[in-house]
Amino acid sequence: MSSSPQISPSPFKWIIFLLAAISAITPLSIDMYLPAMLIIAEDLNTSVAMVQNSLSSYLLGFAVAMLIVGPLADIVGRRPLAIVGLLGFCLCSLALAYVTSVETFLLLRVCQAMSGGAAAVVTPGIVRHIYGKNTAKGLSYVSMIMMLAPLIAPSIGSLLMEFSSWRSIFFTLSAYAAVVLVAAIVALPEIDKRQKDAPWITMFFASYQTVFAEHQVRNYIVSSTFAMFAFFSFLTAAPFVYMEVFKVSERFFGVLFAANIIGLFVGNFVNSRLVGQLGPKRMLAYSIMLALFSASALLTVSLLSLGLYFTVVSIVPLMTSLMLIGVNSDAVILMRFEKHTGTATAVLSTLKFGGGALAGPLLALMFDGSARPFAILMFVSVLVIVASQLLQRRKNAELVAASPDQV
Repeated sequence: MSSSPQISPSPFKWIIFLLAAISAITPLSIDMYLPAMLIIAEDLNTSVAMVQNSLSSYLLGFAVAMLIVGPLADIVGRRPLAIVGLLGFCLCSLALAYVTSVETFLLLRVCQAMSGGAAAVVTPGIVRHIYGKNTAKGLSYVSMIMMLAPLIAPSIGSLLMEFSSWRSIFFTLSAYAAVVLVAAIVALPEIDKRQKDAPWITMFFASYQTVFAEHQVRNYIVSSTFAMFAFFSFLTAAPFVYMEVFKVSERFFGVLFAANIIGLFVGNFVNSRLVGQLGPKRMLAYSIMLALFSASALLTVSLLSLGLYFTVVSIVPLMTSLMLIGVNSDAVILMRFEKHTGTATAVLSTLKFGGGALAGPLLALMFDGSARPFAILMFVSVLVIVASQLLQRRKNAELVAASPDQV
């Protein structure tokens, strides 16, 4: 595989903040309007369930966008897609502030997500190109900064509702995208654009063929996908588990949710400090061990009904380990693709968000009024991750026996 020159991270550290701002669009879009769902439903003369469908609509639009724009990022370049995506997100958010029907609201949420996906797909490729073998470190930096978005987004939404209507939330999202758009036009570099030596449609499908043919990353894709599935299981179940099962107040729920965000922030910081010395594969192994221990503890706590605080003590390290599994798995995957990072990101994002969308239906199917279904799903997800990495270790051993240079 050919290798283009790696850019030294030092002069480009400030770009990490821009990339994190671009990546933060999705958590901001998902979390900022959550406090306003009931009021949106009343204003649009529809049910809360219909407005809740806008979350699924967003995930669907994001996944579809990734499938389309991922290979395009490898063909036309990352900078143009980021600019077009940010512009589209800005305009869709502005339009959402003026909707009068839930049907238009849902449609625009899909368009907003597709635009956000077009912008977000550029981040891993630029990080991979700047950081090279230290991609996991760069991804940790982006993730660590981006963690601020889900931490503050619900509070921003609630604050805006105090002084204005729910429509101000989408005005704010539009303004945020406009600021990031200006920064991207001024500062975002074009990195590693491919030469058009074939029709773009041929290159589009060839990109997917290249990614799916790389057998060395399949188990890492499984690990990353199930880590995100477990993550979405928590996001879906947390309000019910905390507020219905354990009867905590909405304010205390915010504190408990923030504890997980702080855990993710600390985990990313530790990963960024250690992954350069230990490598993403070793950090992945340590993360899986922590996840297995924490998931086992959570399952035990749930089966024995040991209460809120034992549950929280189990969940925080589990969520942190799942995030580290995702970051380090993604780094290993991206490091295998120099010219197809956009396509690899598309495959990862589609599987992650598609798998995450299954968490809600599965939890509903397993519902028994307790925290057990949530704990079982988390535990099974970690077992799948463990199995995938055991298979990968076996495959690596076989490759070492055949030819050490292939691993």
